[in-house]
Amino acid sequence: MTWLRQRGAGRGDLVGLAVAPDGTTAVAAAGGDGRMTSLGEVAMADDEIRPRWVTWSQETAQWLVAGGARVATCWDVAAVHRLVFGGWRADPGWAWAHLHGLAPDGVPTEAPEAGPPDLFSEPDEARAGADDDPVGADGYLRAGWARGGWAAAPARILRWAQLALETAELQRAALGRLSETPIPVATARSESTAELLCAELSSDGLPLDLAAAERVLTGIIGPRPRDEVHAAAMRAARDAEVLRHAPGGMTVDLRSPVQVRSLLAAAGIDVPDTRAWRLEQFRESSPLIAALLEWRKAERIATTYGYAWLDEHLDGDGRLRGSWTGSDGAAGRMTASSGLHNMPAAMRQAVIAAPGHALVRADLGQIEPRVLAAVTGDPALAAATAADDLYLPVASQLGVDRPTAKVAMISAMYGQTTGHGGQALRRMRAAYPVAMAYLDTADRSARARRELRTYGGRRIPMSGGPGDSPAQVAARGRYGRNALIQGAAAELFKMWAVTVRARGLPLGARIVLCLHDELLVHGPAGQAEAMARLVGECLTETARRWSPDGRVRFTADISIVRSWADAKLE
Repeated sequence: MTWLRQRGAGRGDLVGLAVAPDGTTAVAAAGGDGRMTSLGEVAMADDEIRPRWVTWSQETAQWLVAGGARVATCWDVAAVHRLVFGGWRADPGWAWAHLHGLAPDGVPTEAPEAGPPDLFSEPDEARAGADDDPVGADGYLRAGWARGGWAAAPARILRWAQLALETAELQRAALGRLSETPIPVATARSESTAELLCAELSSDGLPLDLAAAERVLTGIIGPRPRDEVHAAAMRAARDAEVLRHAPGGMTVDLRSPVQVRSLLAAAGIDVPDTRAWRLEQFRESSPLIAALLEWRKAERIATTYGYAWLDEHLDGDGRLRGSWTGSDGAAGRMTASSGLHNMPAAMRQAVIAAPGHALVRADLGQIEPRVLAAVTGDPALAAATAADDLYLPVASQLGVDRPTAKVAMISAMYGQTTGHGGQALRRMRAAYPVAMAYLDTADRSARARRELRTYGGRRIPMSGGPGDSPAQVAARGRYGRNALIQGAAAELFKMWAVTVRARGLPLGARIVLCLHDELLVHGPAGQAEAMARLVGECLTETARRWSPDGRVRFTADISIVRSWADAKLE
């Protein structure tokens, strides 16, 4: 796109982009100059110039993908707003108000759609002339523009692209005030590009073999029911496997916790509730408990991941699709719908590479303690990360066995202060004073309801009030200390994911799943070894950018598999 070059736009420069639902597209360069264009021209400009496209939200990325234009990078206003200001809400009016110091509760509400105008009505702002201003006299974005009126005419689409660029510049300045380091801006870039990845994940889907999935279901809950009568008979048969262990032929509704407690009491097992972790201790001694726990696994699959789930979410091309978001709130983790993030382990057998393709599965190793070492700069903990299994040097430092060392580390990050974890925590304070001071400061700040910020700059607001009970205050402290580590780990993970996304394109590799600390990459079988190497190299590159001093080593378990189930599960 020569027009962008003429205006001095180069690689990585911010360029506003607005794409209407019908594909009408506008771009805006620095200085406010802009023009109407097409998705094809945007794709060409991305190849030739590689600017950083400024979008209001992932919705733009979705329209790009739908139109066949996949761009390399972006600055997502909504994603950056969540980073700088915290919380989930990040619509244009809300983001604009925060950046301009306007009261959030004054953001114009989304009025209901008006009917057609009559002789006695004035046209509302959504019907006003194409050259009207999106900013009202009160300084807020007009509700009609923010809720979609920006797409009513080409001139409006162009103004919307210009406004996105203006907003991004304000966000970049706000990030610069957070820290003297470049980390918050780098985080904003990777968080934004993660929204592009989310749009692509939603479109591409996860390869899932229908025949394999049905074989898994048949083995757990039986064959696909012919009708509702058959389905009811199958449910009754699964129930009978448990009830045959009931004392005196007792019959209860296994889906009722109250009735299940009565059943267990009749069998001489008195428990305050029927949570799985509480019942596990009786598995070996009670056939009834063992059968009940197995029934629950099957029931969960039958009701949530059964044949109806396959019919609803698995498309004819063998891809399981759901909507993806780049941040779930304070923790900042990527999330997905359609069961993609909670799929039972058994169903992984059906996640199979397409013919002629392979899967590369990569799982970050012991990520949270390694992140703790990086964000705190604790020299002793950083030294421990040189080991493949950092719990071994931690155990040596604490003078305990490995299981106890692991408990100590988890207790430090989750704030367990009693029992075995509490005893181990005291040893951690002596061995890793810098890391522990960081966590303790976060704990005290959270208890006092002072906001926190992750290593990457994400704001973590604190709720609660002066009347909170001691238990509520302590819980808030535990939340605060862990949110800093989980949030930073999520930021590192997404920076790794978008690096793999970019570097994998020449190999034909595409990410098909992001699950907490795990990546699943799909690509040509002939490139499998190269893909596996690339995933590891991208982690090294990411760690070097994210933690420039290089004292902390990050590791990943990487394997080439045909089926997701073939990978070692932690």
